[in-house]
Amino acid sequence: MYTDYEAYKKGLHLMTQTVHKDSKQKGFTLIELMIVIAIIGILASIAIPQFSKYRARGYIASVKTDAKNAHTAVVAWQGDHPGVAVPAETITGPNTGATYTSARVTVGNTVAIAAGGVVTGTRTNTAEVSGSYIIGTDGAANDTLAIP
Repeated sequence: MYTDYEAYKKGLHLMTQTVHKDSKQKGFTLIELMIVIAIIGILASIAIPQFSKYRARGYIASVKTDAKNAHTAVVAWQGDHPGVAVPAETITGPNTGATYTSARVTVGNTVAIAAGGVVTGTRTNTAEVSGSYIIGTDGAANDTLAIP
């Protein structure tokens, strides 16, 4: 007859035997690996198109930011030079303007400032983003940027 402790030890020994019964098998089976690869493939097929959309939306945001920055630079220049006509300038990223020194353009973007102060921002690579973002002299924006 076992004491409680001996029965406990015997039960624990039986449990560890069943747990370690298959200790000869190491690694994963082929079907387990195929299932993991299939799950990764499904997740990748969902994530890659979403990543492309997020990237394009980031490009659109950078064009808008550069155009707004250039508009602010034009307004500041007008404040420093009252009564003088606003000169035209085209700034291609990654550069700052020659006339509007506070206007910096991101790589891949182009900002054109027309004589009079109308600012047009575009993405250089139209396969990423098409259209333009135009800010008039009154500050009103016209957004035709789109993801192709």
